[in-house]
Amino acid sequence: MGQPRIANLFPTSLFLLGLYRALTAPLPVLPRSEVTFLAPVTRPDKVVCVGMNYVDHCKEQNVPVPKEPIIFSKFASSIVGPYDAVVLPPESQEVDWEVELAVVIGKKGKHIKATDAMAHVAGFTVAHDVSARDWQMRRNGKQWLLGKTFDTFCPLGPALVTKDSIADPHNLKICCRVNGEVVQSSNTSQMVFKTEELIAWVSQFVTLYPGDVILTGTPPGVGVFRKPPVFLKKGDEVQCEIEELGSIINKVV
Repeated sequence: MGQPRIANLFPTSLFLLGLYRALTAPLPVLPRSEVTFLAPVTRPDKVVCVGMNYVDHCKEQNVPVPKEPIIFSKFASSIVGPYDAVVLPPESQEVDWEVELAVVIGKKGKHIKATDAMAHVAGFTVAHDVSARDWQMRRNGKQWLLGKTFDTFCPLGPALVTKDSIADPHNLKICCRVNGEVVQSSNTSQMVFKTEELIAWVSQFVTLYPGDVILTGTPPGVGVFRKPPVFLKKGDEVQCEIEELGSIINKVV
């Protein structure tokens, strides 16, 4: 075969030169005010939530630890970004905070064994399970759904952290602050049912799809069980933080 002609090499050389310039050029820097951070997941097929899933949260309420996971749901329309505002609905006077570890599904499955569950996990993120306690605990026949699923009641973020980036998702410090004051402080080791058990349990009833989100419960320190109860008001700022995952901050409006 003959030697390659210069004309054949020239386009490749231009491409490589352009690639080099692109890789070595200074990265563009945008002001924070010009950037909108979206939730890592915006329209999942389902948002599954778990109640009473921290031992210390059960003690806070003086109730027994559940023998089976307590499952409820939020509508996907409640999801907002990590720094978006939480809007107080006029229908509720008792809006409360809840920091939670959220599991994001990465692989479709049904009837998943606990031993295989982590193979179906894409990663983890921080969730703020905002809750209207009047609707959760007294209205709507005490069904939890309406109290949990108002618009903006599910901030997620700041990023999806892949499972291989976390040594142990069940040994992470978890914290919530309201206006800078620590109101919840615990560890995911307090979870009654771990990620694998929750995936196995939920997948008995529904098929889990990539992008589905499982909120794994909240530790003690929520407003409704304080004496007297404390609820969010306009102007409050809620920061939910989990070790290795980061924090999300939501202004209440």
